[in-house]
Amino acid sequence: MNNKYLIVGGVAGGASAAARLRRLGENDEIIMFEKGPDVSFSNCSLPYRLSGEVANTEDLIMMTPELFKGQYNIDARVNHEVIAIDRDKKEVEVKNLLDGTTYRESYDKLILSPGAKPIVPNLPGIEKANVFTVRNVVDIDKLHRFIEKTNPSRITVIGGGFIGIEVMENLVEAGHKVTLVQSPPQILNQIDPDMVQILHKEIMDHGVELILGDRVVGFDTNKAILKSGKEIETEVIIMSIGIVPVTDIAVNAGLELGKTGAIKVDSNYLTNDPDIYAVGDAIEVYNSLTQSSTKLSLAGPALKQARSVADHIHGRKINNRGYIGSSVVKVFNFNAANTGLSEKMLEKLDIPYDWIEIIPKDKVGIMPDAEELGFKLIFEKPTGRILGAQAIGRGNVDKRVDVIATAIKFGATIEDLPDLELCYAPPFGTGKDAINFAGYVASNLLHGDFKQISFTKVRELVENGAYILDVREADEFKEEGRIKNAYNIPLSQLRDRMEEIPKDVPVYIHCRSGQRSYNAVLALQANGYDNVSNISGGFTGLRAYEYFTDKVSGREPIVAEYGF
Repeated sequence: MNNKYLIVGGVAGGASAAARLRRLGENDEIIMFEKGPDVSFSNCSLPYRLSGEVANTEDLIMMTPELFKGQYNIDARVNHEVIAIDRDKKEVEVKNLLDGTTYRESYDKLILSPGAKPIVPNLPGIEKANVFTVRNVVDIDKLHRFIEKTNPSRITVIGGGFIGIEVMENLVEAGHKVTLVQSPPQILNQIDPDMVQILHKEIMDHGVELILGDRVVGFDTNKAILKSGKEIETEVIIMSIGIVPVTDIAVNAGLELGKTGAIKVDSNYLTNDPDIYAVGDAIEVYNSLTQSSTKLSLAGPALKQARSVADHIHGRKINNRGYIGSSVVKVFNFNAANTGLSEKMLEKLDIPYDWIEIIPKDKVGIMPDAEELGFKLIFEKPTGRILGAQAIGRGNVDKRVDVIATAIKFGATIEDLPDLELCYAPPFGTGKDAINFAGYVASNLLHGDFKQISFTKVRELVENGAYILDVREADEFKEEGRIKNAYNIPLSQLRDRMEEIPKDVPVYIHCRSGQRSYNAVLALQANGYDNVSNISGGFTGLRAYEYFTDKVSGREPIVAEYGF
């Protein structure tokens, strides 16, 4: 017996579900409705049209209705909006947006993948401004054409999440002057403040006017007005402050929403109707680390959900282990990746945790393209269960975070990381990779072998006149930046000059990245010093953390030189 499957939404989740359904049932009838003019486009690539890295708007479209019909025998109906669901009759009402006619279509199973829509608050004067969003091919083509036609003197991006950052970067690459406004005091809220500051510097170094901790409250002709009173002269405004799940059709049909406001589904992605599934940005998912429901607007999970739905419809067992959230983004010359939980998230949860930060090289140091890799690992106390990781650098940060994402999925602890056998050759990594190194440091910290303090606390130490010991070599101390009033005793001289270090006050030790200072901590502890702490991330982490705020606030730096 052949079945009839209807799918609402024709991008990642919808298109993937349709293709999988066809692979599992050659003779079933599959109809996919998309209210826009395009199906199966690369929405994650949209910002790259602005710089020309994606040369033509048409290149964003991965499939067409004709290809779906020819390759998969799927009826993909673009410019068709499903406006209502009749659950009793198992029918949907569809509106042809080109001619305004409506009709009904029956189903055996219905899959909802309506996605999410950009948040555009109705602020005073918005009708006077040229406001755009970036959500689909039509959006990006409209924006690109307007910019080419008007050649604006300044473009303002509102919002510093993934899309806002990528839009900003590509506009700069295209030669435009850009302002980025972010209401929170940092961009990329999934990354902790101690890690993200180097990205603020990178954005500023590329000529972007970066405004943090402020928000738009109104508009005027060619003008954005901020809460602080600042007015930005700008002909183009791109709103990227977030998205909300499209749930109208589900709510009107009596489908249940979850606590997040997204469509509630069970472990098989079924709604409270046994014949209606939902996937993608419109649903809430289970976070296996927090053991709670959350929204997760990422393409990877949507594709996995779509495959699972098709499998479940065909009686196949699916394995829904929940999601942890893994992502990566490019910020000019830097890359930033994260997985699992951040410190910010954990502060809201009743989960005891600790963390380590290291800044090793991503390749063997003598390689000409070796770069510093800022790596943060977060783990549960006292079990050592890995909870999350963040990595920022000019090199392959995604490789390291992918390893940690895999480790989290398999329930690994920090004790497992030193034993991982990872690929090694000088152009690709180091014999003891950053992942192995992080495992050693985290294990030592968990077992109480040493104490650490974050570089975020160093300003307080300096202002209170704490004893800070710099164990870099003398030429590094002189030429590569230094903390004001820090004492310099190189690690190579430490054992011969130990009497210079007081035992009656706390001693805080740093080097370039934290490795030599860790060795110094152990040496001092072995010689009767019982109040010594390693400054995580060393001077490299400290200067990256301090620089941007120093520059934009005009506060007194705690470093004599940054050494950038």
